[in-house]
Amino acid sequence: MAERRVGAVLCDLDGVLRIWADLTEVDLARGLPPGTVGAAAFRPERLLPAVTGLVSDEQWRAAVAADLVAACGSAAAARAAVAAWGRQPSRVDADVLALVAGVRRGGVPVVLVSNGTTRLEADLAACGLDTAVDAVLNTARFGHAKPDPRVYLAAAGLAGVPVERCLFVDDSAGNVAAATALGMHGHRHAGADGLRAVLDGHGLLG
Repeated sequence: MAERRVGAVLCDLDGVLRIWADLTEVDLARGLPPGTVGAAAFRPERLLPAVTGLVSDEQWRAAVAADLVAACGSAAAARAAVAAWGRQPSRVDADVLALVAGVRRGGVPVVLVSNGTTRLEADLAACGLDTAVDAVLNTARFGHAKPDPRVYLAAAGLAGVPVERCLFVDDSAGNVAAATALGMHGHRHAGADGLRAVLDGHGLLG
């Protein structure tokens, strides 16, 4: 039998396997302009240290709360907004999870590659995704974040597959472009139907 062109799937977490509630709900519940909390949390100066392990998840959130004091009117209100963000619900996309399971049943490893913080492992265990993949690359533990090429090379190493035989799946066009620049196959995720078609096209669904 001819060897498959793709021998491993490297899959993003948020926006692919895990879907979060709309963060603007936190803003609106506190009378803040939509995007206020997200802008504070995800600006590069705050996010990059968190997803490369320079600060813990708790330190990141505390810094975000400090940044929000002026917008929220008080330190207590800012801490409450960040706490509400931390309690926001998420769900596993059952259709994508089924596709991941189908790939693994065919003997092809799936590696989760997430620009995560130090709480990622606990999050994965809480939603059952820690056992749904063959390996996890949490950038907070690795020290570099997507789209740094070192992340992709390390993920391919975890899969035990050359980069040219990896399929990288992410909802960020920039992250996908970085993968394809290394010679990987790439798919920008926009839903389970599109992912199913790509996986099927590579013969990964049996």
